[in-house]
Amino acid sequence: MLSSAWRSVATNIETQLTAAYFRVQKLRKVGFRGMHSTVEDVKLESMQVKILPALQDNYMYLIVDNKTREAAVVDPVDPELVIKTVQEENLTLNKVLTTHHHWDHAGGNEKLVKLWEKELGVYGGDDRIGALNKKVSQDDSFTIGSLNVRCLSTPCHTTGHICYHVTAGDGKGEGAVFTGDTLFQGGCGRFFEGTPEEMYEALCTKLSALPDTTKVFCGHEYTLQNMSFARHVEPDNESIQQRIEWAKLRRASQDPTVPSTIGEEKVWNPFMRVHEASVQKHVGGATDPIITMGKLRKEKDNFKA
Repeated sequence: MLSSAWRSVATNIETQLTAAYFRVQKLRKVGFRGMHSTVEDVKLESMQVKILPALQDNYMYLIVDNKTREAAVVDPVDPELVIKTVQEENLTLNKVLTTHHHWDHAGGNEKLVKLWEKELGVYGGDDRIGALNKKVSQDDSFTIGSLNVRCLSTPCHTTGHICYHVTAGDGKGEGAVFTGDTLFQGGCGRFFEGTPEEMYEALCTKLSALPDTTKVFCGHEYTLQNMSFARHVEPDNESIQQRIEWAKLRRASQDPTVPSTIGEEKVWNPFMRVHEASVQKHVGGATDPIITMGKLRKEKDNFKA
């Protein structure tokens, strides 16, 4: 009987130690501050973008108009953090920009609308988005204070995916584009609801047409994983290796690797380089960029860094 009691105690201790171990592993994964990355401000001439980490590797963004202090939030999956930041910064939040309907991007919309005391316009391109009240499509536009926002329809990851291109009211200075799960730094989203043709149109026609200086704010901290694949595709591309080393330093201190720029993505992102002979050679010599796009994505889906 004593032996049975000791076994019970030992089992209980083992259970508690195992639970503690996994709690520590989770902290190591997302950071002891409860975030996978530090909160960071990116200051442009006409706007400020506050990078807010969420979940395991998501990013939310507060877009702040420098002139009016009006703000919009992109993909607010953690409403409490959004509200806390808005209040600390004394901002006027009146818009939610949702890139797509997946839970880790749109899952906080309804709670934010419920918690926020004032009316919020919830923008998006898909009826599956929670709390949606401003449905948008290609080239629809609106404002955040004095900032202009143009909607880019980029179906493929999901059928209703929207990227938001934000510029100063006078069109001067650097712009920013919020790309959700369409364009990542060094990569692109999986083709869950679309085709290589659609992703080609999104990356190589619509997003590539933006000014090269446009800052790219994507939906996840995937840079090192994506750049590992990019290096696999183009091992002689020095820009890729340089970015990997830079990103390793940033991640060592839990700093975000976003943003990049459209011009930089054209240099190192294989999915925006499907016209390049080096990328086409990697997938077997196909000269059709759309075929190259499809083969790249299929390879990336099974790639182990």
